[in-house]
Amino acid sequence: MTDSTAQTPDEPLFRVTEAARAVGVAPSTLRLWETQGLIAPTRRASGQRLYSAADVARLQRITFLRRESGLNPAAIRAALEAEGSAPPAPEILNEKLGASLRHLRQVRGEKLDDVAQKMGVSASALSTLERTGAGVSFKTLADLARYYGTTVSRLSDQDEPGGAVVRSGAARLWPMPVEGVRVEVLAEGRRQMDCHRFILSPGATSQGGYDHEGEEFITVIDGRFRITLDGEEVHELGPGDSIYFESRRPHAWANAADGQTIVIWVNTPPTF
Repeated sequence: MTDSTAQTPDEPLFRVTEAARAVGVAPSTLRLWETQGLIAPTRRASGQRLYSAADVARLQRITFLRRESGLNPAAIRAALEAEGSAPPAPEILNEKLGASLRHLRQVRGEKLDDVAQKMGVSASALSTLERTGAGVSFKTLADLARYYGTTVSRLSDQDEPGGAVVRSGAARLWPMPVEGVRVEVLAEGRRQMDCHRFILSPGATSQGGYDHEGEEFITVIDGRFRITLDGEEVHELGPGDSIYFESRRPHAWANAADGQTIVIWVNTPPTF
């Protein structure tokens, strides 16, 4: 194992609690996986574990192989070795998003603890988000944008000028701070509609309901999509199904399929 001083200065490093939160397991689980030879974080001289972006990506893969495929540690090691030793960079990292949220909070003169209490999250989770752009639920991100008087779209630079055509395979990706949620931008620039393709991994969920102004249209391309309106009206949609609703109605959602679910999601005006 190497000391953290060997890391690139600009590379985000996660403490064990932050890495565990990013992949949805307990810190003790990460320590167990270390003893099983599944992960090897760097260490400070004090013994503190530090996880790189690549480590977090590897942890996400371990979590998937354990939960979805039911593999034991030996089988997980074999699967990881077969896939190669250089896992892709995780999509949950977005330092620019974190910096934008930190700037908005500082402009208002508010402390982390104050905002965290109002949002119903821990100060450590909010600190992780501001530092790395990772570690919160989809609902929390939407609530924070609304609290600061902005939108997730603006925080993700969707207002930047763009062409009228987005070619297949060339859509810009929102690096979301949520595990298992990939969002592709299907219309760039200042438009009257937010147009996105949501690609949801098994188990992906908003982790609660959120609301804002506007109206929304969703159509399912693949998989099964469950959406709950007003906390009680549940709709499960399959390929070809669609739904239209007012955005002010609290809406929570989840991937209801065993595999990947893909939906086209349009919001107007662009208040998300």
